[in-house]
Amino acid sequence: MEAKALQGGEFLCRKTNSNDVFIPEEFSEEQLMIAQTCNDFLNAEVIQNVNRLDEHEEGLMPQILKKAGEMGLLGVSIPEEYGGFGQNFVTSMLASDVMGAGNAFSVAFSAHSGIGSLPILYYGNEEQKQKYLPRLASGELLGAYCLTEPGAGSDANSGTTKAVLSEDGKHWIINGQKMWITNGGFADVYTVFAKIDNDRVLSAFIVERGFEGISFGAEEHKMGIKGSSTVQVFFNDCKVPVENQLGKRGEGFRIALNILNLGRIKLGANVIGASKRAITVSVMYANERKQFRSLISSFPAIKFKLAEQVIRVFANETTVYRISKNIEDAVEMYISQGLDKGVANVDAQRDFAIEAALIKVYGSEMLDFVVDEGVQIHGGMGFSAETEIETMYRDSRINRIFEGTNEINRMVVSDTMIKKGMKKAIDLLPEAEKVWAEIENLQETPTFSDDYHTRNQQYIENFKKATLLITKLSIEKLGKKIETEQEILFNLADMMMQLYVVESNQLRVEKMDKVIKKHDIDLYKDILDVLMYESSQIIYKAGLDAIFSITEESEQSKFVKALLHYTKVKPVNYINARRNIANKLIEENRYCFSNY
Repeated sequence: MEAKALQGGEFLCRKTNSNDVFIPEEFSEEQLMIAQTCNDFLNAEVIQNVNRLDEHEEGLMPQILKKAGEMGLLGVSIPEEYGGFGQNFVTSMLASDVMGAGNAFSVAFSAHSGIGSLPILYYGNEEQKQKYLPRLASGELLGAYCLTEPGAGSDANSGTTKAVLSEDGKHWIINGQKMWITNGGFADVYTVFAKIDNDRVLSAFIVERGFEGISFGAEEHKMGIKGSSTVQVFFNDCKVPVENQLGKRGEGFRIALNILNLGRIKLGANVIGASKRAITVSVMYANERKQFRSLISSFPAIKFKLAEQVIRVFANETTVYRISKNIEDAVEMYISQGLDKGVANVDAQRDFAIEAALIKVYGSEMLDFVVDEGVQIHGGMGFSAETEIETMYRDSRINRIFEGTNEINRMVVSDTMIKKGMKKAIDLLPEAEKVWAEIENLQETPTFSDDYHTRNQQYIENFKKATLLITKLSIEKLGKKIETEQEILFNLADMMMQLYVVESNQLRVEKMDKVIKKHDIDLYKDILDVLMYESSQIIYKAGLDAIFSITEESEQSKFVKALLHYTKVKPVNYINARRNIANKLIEENRYCFSNY
């Protein structure tokens, strides 16, 4: 990559310049038009039909998906030569973001346009692409993805579905069972994972609904996303033409992992649209509901909740588009080196597996917070099935399980970061050594610049030092055993995640101020100030937990002192900052902190 560009995970050991990040304020007119098209589609076809979808009205979900296909929305990521819109990665993420406000529809949409279509785009041969992609892009065919089995969830490679070559060599005969298959009840094309003969790893196959030997269970009764189709799929001597093997033999597990990277970052975008709608619903209710002869939106406690919702959504949005542009730049770099577009996309997304995992965790937990507080703002009405926020609350919960549980993803973040450092793919260990040496002579109190942006840069540099310190300490104390010390991996992941999120927002606000020259920048500084303070506390707490768990009492004071030094920030009036944010939201009566 160019010297200015970060590799995946390198945010921990390199400084980023605000000029080198992409922020939502830089969306082009074309991108904003696509976002508006998605929003118009939701309002016209989805929002008014949420209850009908949740009641599983026969044929309604596929009908709406096909309408989205007619408008080109299912093919945003598919190249024009295969009948798609041919948009770049950032634009595809923007579409996922806006469509996230569609409750259960957004799940069906994402499953089709992501994991239901992209395995064929990335791994299919030319004949497979020509056969399936144009019809998937148009909505003529609807897609699904069959990986999970009753005995194989997080450990996907332990699946027992088998594929055996027929005697005449013309078909793969598949036997097995898949579960939790989104869109399974109506999809036409399935990407199915099975082990050939006694292979240790999975292979992948394109299976059509009409193939002999495939059958389907009843719709699952779920806590949330009730409108989405979720069924079991059974394969009983299912005959799949040999030309429908996707990729090479034994490549299925790698396909599954790489598609999970995509699913994770797309989920990080998806929750933005959902959370913005939840905030709008919440503030509209707060501006209508009176208690003690006053609108509840005038109460400081409600303002606190509304402001914290905004801060976390803004933080997630910022981070998603930073990662998205990094991936897009990596895709372009790989293509310039002669790689196929599909391979370039896969490699770029794999490069940023750490960031994809952390934004999946942060985004899903952010949405859970937003909808929970939305219910609280509604009070008793929030518990009524008549309100939109009740549906949002139930629909949100699955996101911490989708695309690998948040526990798995936290381990992906810290374990992958450590392994990259050990392999010297990033300068993790040399930078950690510098911090290790520095803590012997730390001043009692850190000094900070009077310049706003310089001071925030100093905070970020110190947060990185805190994270590097605890990472090195964990490696030193635990050695190879660290792979099984999941609580410590969680501590490290939380530090890395919070660091990356707050750095992304520091860079966004600095760029908004210096490059975009946003007129109401003080409001965004309020968002950053609160986020910076909260991040310092999260990083400190996670680091402290690790120190007390892996060190002897006699040596703890040195590391605690260093951790406290690196997580200090100057005091700010956080009550006023939150009230400023909430007052703007209340005045606009909608989420108003983005330009789309």
